[in-house]
Amino acid sequence: MNCPNCKKETLEKISFYKTQIERCSQCGGIWFDRDELRKAKDERDQYLKWLDIDLWQKGKKFQISVSKKICPVCKVHFYAVNYGESKIEVDICNSCKGIWLDKGEFKKIILYLKNIMATERLTKYLKYVFEEAKEIFTGPEELSSEIKDFLTVIKLLEYRFYSQYPIIIDIILRLPK
Repeated sequence: MNCPNCKKETLEKISFYKTQIERCSQCGGIWFDRDELRKAKDERDQYLKWLDIDLWQKGKKFQISVSKKICPVCKVHFYAVNYGESKIEVDICNSCKGIWLDKGEFKKIILYLKNIMATERLTKYLKYVFEEAKEIFTGPEELSSEIKDFLTVIKLLEYRFYSQYPIIIDIILRLPK
């Protein structure tokens, strides 16, 4: 496979957070086959496992443009889309569902997801709990993975509650047992 940026440089197989992907040694771009970006993200930070971004389902906010880059597998033009609500533009192939990230974009995605986790309000975490509970029965991942995601969100909800309402926690801890 040739690099979508360098065009002539052959991509090399590497292990990236326990996921086999291809990387360009010249420009540092990385190629993820279908679902490999999620797997690498999950391996990179266990607390982000539950937070998956579906690049195709953004409703009215969905912005797409044809990229000048060519998919190294299908040899068709990528579509450039923003990763979630971020300004990080990633190249995706509509045919094979592969994703191309330029150098540094994976790190930006991790920081973006950590920022979501750190700034979400308590009410949003309640919504996430219900979404993850539903995914236990309908989710795209295997059952054990969906249960782990659900438990992670419950733990994050607990942390968010502690940080947003320390006075209430203090009162609860002082109640007679």
